[in-house]
Amino acid sequence: MSVFSHVTLGYDDVAKAKAFYNDVLKPLGLASTTETDTLSVYSDGAGGPLFIVLKPSNGQPASVGNGLTVAFLAPSRAAVDDFHKRALANGAKDEGAPGPRSFAPNAYAAYFRDTGGHKICAYCYKPE
Repeated sequence: MSVFSHVTLGYDDVAKAKAFYNDVLKPLGLASTTETDTLSVYSDGAGGPLFIVLKPSNGQPASVGNGLTVAFLAPSRAAVDDFHKRALANGAKDEGAPGPRSFAPNAYAAYFRDTGGHKICAYCYKPE
């Protein structure tokens, strides 16, 4: 069982966020299951935690959380590479190229700042 139900990230331009994540999340097996003018909900279709981009419900401008990183689990190292490549092609800024990470055995990851400034990464813990 997962420890998370969902993660939400706020955006002032939800249409831009949806266009970004509709492409970037494909290598991880996530797709939008619900879309409105104010949100998009992404799921793996198997009951896993949801990832949601939305316009803040309090009406205030969206902001980036200092120290917050959203980490997706990738099915393979190739998926991490593709995830990162798609993010940069869609306007993200590199925050750590795909490659091994020393903190855990077989850890392989890539980081970027999405078009809203949020720090996002994908990890694969499978050996090469």
